[in-house]
Parts: sequence; C-alpha cells; structure tokens
Amino acid sequence: MKSTTRTLAVAVLTGVAAAVGAAAPAVAAGTVPVPVPLDGVEKSLNVSLPKVGGELPVLTPGVPEGPRYVEGQMLPASTLPQVPMGAALPGLSAEAPLPQVVGKGFDEARGSVPAADLRTLTPGLSVDTPLTAPNSEVFGLPMLKEPRAAVLTPLLQTAPTGVLGLGSM
Repeated sequence: MKSTTRTLAVAVLTGVAAAVGAAAPAVAAGTVPVPVPLDGVEKSLNVSLPKVGGELPVLTPGVPEGPRYVEGQMLPASTLPQVPMGAALPGLSAEAPLPQVVGKGFDEARGSVPAADLRTLTPGLSVDTPLTAPNSEVFGLPMLKEPRAAVLTPLLQTAPTGVLGLGSM
C-alpha cells in the first residue's frame, strides 16, 4: 500500500473517530442540548436579551427482570414485569444582562437547573391462578384456592438541583 493511500486512510479514520467522539457525550449524558436562538431578535431590536437553553432527556429502556418461579404457584411471581427506564429530567439555563446596579463587575444574572438523572420502573402485575399445583393426595388433580392479584407500583427516583448567581460577562 502506498504511503499516500495510508495517509488518506488514517485521515479518514481519524475524522470518523472524531465525529463519533463528539457525538458520544450527548448520548452518554442522556440529554440533547436545545439552544433557544434569540440572536436575530437582539440584532434587529438592538437590545441585549437573555440567553436561554435547555436539555431534553433521551429515554433508554432497560431490561426487565426475568420471571421468578415460586413454589406452590402455577404462574411466575411477576406475570407482567416492571420495565426500568433510565432518563433525565429536562434541564434549563438562562443568562440575563444586568445594568450596573448591583455593583462593579456584576454584569449578568445566571440561573441553571441542570438535567438530573431519573430512574423509573413501569407498573407491573403479579397474579396467581385459583388452582394449586397437582396434589398427589387427590390423584394428581389441582385443588381450588383463592385467586391472588397484585399491582406492582411504579417507581420514580431523582435528585434535581439548581444554581443561581451573579457574574461578569
């Protein structure tokens, strides 16, 4: 292989690796940044407007827990399993210009609520039939019993935070 071909191949692979590397943080974080474009309004009105942006979550479904068989029941313990979902709460950030009222060096007010990790489980269902397992005392026939049903409640866990401050531009 010629050196020019090798150089071209290395350049292409480096470019692809850089593109994948640049896209990886957005996927790894679980959020997609969403800027709010206000530059056109600032230029047309000749006014300083706040800079606003946000982060939208990307849902990532997990793997549900497998069936758990319980002795004495004909159906597994969680008939309709709970599915874990990983995501993030939406984030918001804003920077607003301030006049020199607060003091020297304070030119803007900043506020941000970063995207917070969110852990959820969907509702599930656990039921049992009104029959027991085959009983050897009754010639291998199942006996009647009370049916059971339970709804597995959904789960929602998160810890959101926020930051407010004054700064210079």
